[in-house]
Amino acid sequence: MARLHPTLKPALDLLPDDQPLHLLTRHSVRELASNGFADYRLPLTEEGVRMAEAWGSELRRPLAAFYSSPVGRCVDTAIALRTGGLRAGLLSHELPIEKRMELVEPGCYVEDINSVGPAFLRMGAVAFINHHLSDGMPGLLTPAAGQEKLVRYLAARSPAPGTLAVHVTHDTILMAFVASLLGLSQVNEKDWPWMMEGLWLWFDDNALHWIWRGEPGRLTLRYYAPV
Repeated sequence: MARLHPTLKPALDLLPDDQPLHLLTRHSVRELASNGFADYRLPLTEEGVRMAEAWGSELRRPLAAFYSSPVGRCVDTAIALRTGGLRAGLLSHELPIEKRMELVEPGCYVEDINSVGPAFLRMGAVAFINHHLSDGMPGLLTPAAGQEKLVRYLAARSPAPGTLAVHVTHDTILMAFVASLLGLSQVNEKDWPWMMEGLWLWFDDNALHWIWRGEPGRLTLRYYAPV
């Protein structure tokens, strides 16, 4: 039976009440890949839709915006979260789902899919991310450049104080971003984001704050000054 990561819901109690909040989240439960690689055609399962709807009803904050990778299972996750939020009264009307290329590959870290794609298929997701973190790869932004790109993307879409913007993406993007924030050069299967697991973020002065798996973090940003 699908379930949320055990630290995700308790983190709601750790979030500030007066800051513009972001949830950068992996999509919900999808169908299994027959060859070990989840191509973009795989949809959510019915259980995945139900889990996203239930989680959307428990987010507590007014929901201000929904952004998604253009891939179907991410869009459907955003729709299900919105449905749950509507049922719980966290938004007054059906907000649009804005599809963003920063939340998908190619578009976020990947600049040249012809260079990067074969390496990903050859290495597998975990080894690929570890190579990215430690050695870099042609056609792929460095961890620092990818981090800056996503931070600027999020900062430009900060909602009103006390409200929440939801961004639905993929496991590799979320893992690479989290690893860069935590200063990791290697990750393993235990580090990998669960389905529907997310990173909580907010900006304060010239710093980025986050909560990942119940642990808070802070990064001073030299390349970003809040408006």
